[in-house]
Amino acid sequence: MTVLYDADCSLCSFVRDWLVKQPQLVPLELVPAGSEEARRRHPGLDHGATLEEITVVGDAGQVYQGPAAWIVTLWALREHRPLAHRLSTPSGARLAKGAALAAAKWRGAPWPQVAHGAQKGAPQWGGRVYRSAEGWSYDPSWGWTYNPPGCDSDACAKPS
Repeated sequence: MTVLYDADCSLCSFVRDWLVKQPQLVPLELVPAGSEEARRRHPGLDHGATLEEITVVGDAGQVYQGPAAWIVTLWALREHRPLAHRLSTPSGARLAKGAALAAAKWRGAPWPQVAHGAQKGAPQWGGRVYRSAEGWSYDPSWGWTYNPPGCDSDACAKPS
């Protein structure tokens, strides 16, 4: 499997380094998203989107993004396959999605960074707004909000 990661993201690079040290049941090839290598291997992908969200491409061309990509990556690791099976259930998928959204808030933060009063080596928020295709967004000023896709008007409002 090919894991496309954002080489300019300190958290993504940290996770990449962790992944290469893990015993793998399925070989993982870690390739910087948007790179010439990624474009050569997978010309049909939206390479701009691969820079926004973790993307994994299986050996038969399957494309996994977001929480599904995290789960399939864990599934490839010997010590984490049982966790991947638990996360592949409906309730586990919600947990995986939450974990992916929580990780997204750290994207762009220098790793490690020491802020005034912060523990040495603790990552700090990079300050960017994050939006997922599923309707979740994180803004450092407001926190997490959910706006379901297609519900930008009162059409999806619950009756009172």
